[in-house]
Amino acid sequence: MLSKTVIDHLRRKIGTGNVYQEREDLLVLGYDATPEIEGLPEVAVFPENREGLEAALEVSRQEGMAITPRGAATGLSGGSTPAAGGMILGLTRMNRILEIDEENLTATAETGVITSNLFNAVAARGLFYPPDPGSQNVSTLGGNVAENAGGLRGLKYGVTRNYVMALSGLLYDGTEFVAGNKCVKDVAGYSLRDLLVGSEGTLGIITEITVRLVNPPQDKRTLLAYFRDIRTAGEAVSRIIAARIIPATLEIMDKTTINCVEDYAGIGLPRDMAALLLIEVDGHPAVVAEEVEGVRKVLNDVKADVIRQAANAEEAAQLAAARRTALSAVARVSPTTILEDATVPRSRLAETFAEIERLKEKYGIRVATYGHAGDGNLHPTAVTDERNREEIEKVHAFFSDLYEKVLSMGGTVSGEHGIGIAKKGYLLRQFGKGGMDVMRRIKKGFDPDGRLNPGKIFLDEGVSTGVKIPGGANV
Repeated sequence: MLSKTVIDHLRRKIGTGNVYQEREDLLVLGYDATPEIEGLPEVAVFPENREGLEAALEVSRQEGMAITPRGAATGLSGGSTPAAGGMILGLTRMNRILEIDEENLTATAETGVITSNLFNAVAARGLFYPPDPGSQNVSTLGGNVAENAGGLRGLKYGVTRNYVMALSGLLYDGTEFVAGNKCVKDVAGYSLRDLLVGSEGTLGIITEITVRLVNPPQDKRTLLAYFRDIRTAGEAVSRIIAARIIPATLEIMDKTTINCVEDYAGIGLPRDMAALLLIEVDGHPAVVAEEVEGVRKVLNDVKADVIRQAANAEEAAQLAAARRTALSAVARVSPTTILEDATVPRSRLAETFAEIERLKEKYGIRVATYGHAGDGNLHPTAVTDERNREEIEKVHAFFSDLYEKVLSMGGTVSGEHGIGIAKKGYLLRQFGKGGMDVMRRIKKGFDPDGRLNPGKIFLDEGVSTGVKIPGGANV
C-alpha cells in the first residue's frame, strides 16, 4: 500500500482531483467491458498533461509498481484491467485535438481524444477519418491505437493502423520516443510506429497521435438483404468480394441478433429471417451506381429472399445505427455476454457459420452472431450468466472448439479486439512457442522489468490474476 507521503506527492504533481486511492473509487477501475476479468489497483492517476504523466511514471518506478494504461475501458479482452495491481494510468483527461493540418491531410491529437470527436472535427473541415469502432462515441484514440481497432468501414477503408502516421510518448523508464512523421513515404529504420500499434500498452505509453485524413466519399447507398439460411448469406459475402466489389460496409446479423435488435430498437426488422446483410457502397456517384447493381446481381444469383435499398440518408443512418446497437441489444438478454471476434478468410465464411451452428447445438448454449462479414471478422456472442459455472464451462468449450476450427482454416483469434488476458491461450495456439518467444524478446527490449501492463498477451508471464484463461490455463 502506498504511503501518505507518496499519495500527497502525486496529488501535488498531478492534482488532487486526478488521484484516487479509496477502495470504492478503485473498484470501478478494476474491469473493462470483458466479463469474468477484474483486478484491483493500489492507486489510479489521471494526468492532464505530459508533466503529470512523467510524475506518475517516476513514482511508479520509485515504488516498483506495475502500470496499466487505461482509456475509456471499452475493450473486450481485459487489456485495461490491472492484472498485477499497481497503478492505473488513466489517459482520458489528455484529450486535446492539437492540430488539423489541411495542407498535409493529417490531424494530431492527444491520446484521450474520443474517436467520434476527432471524426466530427475533421468532418467540419471537409475531411474524413475512416476508422469507426462500434464504441466510437466513447472509446479514445489511444485505446484504438493500442488495440488496432477496426469497425464497420474496415472492409474498404482499413483499420486504425492504416491511418496512424506518427506516435509519441514515453517508455516505462522515462525514455521519450517519436515514431513516424507526416511524410507519406518513410522507410528510415525499423517501423516502431507499426510495432506500437496493437501492442496493448505493453511496450510504451502513447501521448500524441498523428493520423492520416482522406476526402469523404461523394455518394453512398445502403442495401439490406434478408436470407432464410445464414450459410447463403455467407456465400453472398464471398461472391460479392469475388466480383471485385469492395463495399464500405458489409455487415451480417443472424436471427438471434435480429430479434434482439428489434426488441431494442423497433425498426421493423423481420423476425423470421435467419440472417441479414447490411451493405453500404460509397465513392464517386457513377461507381456507386455500378457497384450497387453488381451487388444486386450477386444477391439475386444466390437467391436472397428480400433485397431493398434505403430510401434516403436518414433511413440508411437508421439501419447502420441498428447494427451498431447489436452488442447493447444482445447484452440486455442475459446478465453476461461473452463476445469474441473470430476472423477467417472470406471464402470460408459459409463454413464458419455452419460450424457455429453445429457447436451451438453440441453445447446447448445461446449464441448471437453478427459482425464485419466483408472482412471475415465475426462476433459470435454467447448469451449466458457467469454465475452458472456449468454453463460458462460450456461457453468456453464452445469458443475453444470454434477457434480450433478457425485456426485450421487459416484464420486468426482476433480481428480487432486484441489479446489482453482473455485470449492468451488462444494466441499461443496461433503463434506457437517460437512466435511467442520472439514477441517476448520485443517486450523485454522495450520494458525489461516487465512493468508495463503485465499479465497481458503472454500466457506464462507469471502474473497471478486468478482468472481462468479460455483455451489456456489458470494464471
